[in-house]
Amino acid sequence: MNLIECTNLGLQYNRNQVVRDLSFAVEQGTYLCIVGENGSGKSTLLKCLLGLKKQFCGQVTFAPGFGREKIGYLPQKTEVQQDFPATVEEIVSSGLLGRDKKRLFYTKEQKKQVQEQLERLEIADLSKTDFRELSGGQQQRVLLARALIAATQMLILDEPANGLDPMVTAELYRIIDEKNQQGMTVVMVSHDIETALHAARHVLYLAEDTYFFGTKSEYIHSPLFRRFLGGNA
Repeated sequence: MNLIECTNLGLQYNRNQVVRDLSFAVEQGTYLCIVGENGSGKSTLLKCLLGLKKQFCGQVTFAPGFGREKIGYLPQKTEVQQDFPATVEEIVSSGLLGRDKKRLFYTKEQKKQVQEQLERLEIADLSKTDFRELSGGQQQRVLLARALIAATQMLILDEPANGLDPMVTAELYRIIDEKNQQGMTVVMVSHDIETALHAARHVLYLAEDTYFFGTKSEYIHSPLFRRFLGGNA
């Protein structure tokens, strides 16, 4: 079953068209990696899926029973307010807000879920720490925990490892891969083609003049893969 279907999608960034006539689907349980050239609209596309940016043409269709409230989102670090005055626990708990906007307090079960995520990402000892006092790697773990709390069916990540050291990056990808193996649908923008292809089941490649959508194997054997690596198409 496809959770999201995009048909003949057109997107703009700063009034410039960056995506043209794009059609693809996000299958339930898949691990979709979005790769491609700089300025090709990868982040803009994610924001369209999340309802943060409107397409100027085409359609985005959600499966019955699936909606944006079931998506957890980890934006690029450059888009995150690094000096937000809140504790680690408060930021992770905020991932629950999209589920029931009428509820004013967190339930006992929800508090348990937050604690489990804090422990799982090894930041439980930082729960009362001000977010501003954390290292870059610690902040990214906190934001991932928030996204995981919010995600009941799909996790969308935009360059989640950008700026992180190799050890933190490896652990981050391990957690994401584990969630996918447990049934979570993952959509991730990455400039790290090696890591993307290791985890991906499907690949969406965006370029200024074309795009590719298919399985990882189909992408590896496509001219666009050679083009991305700098070879002759």
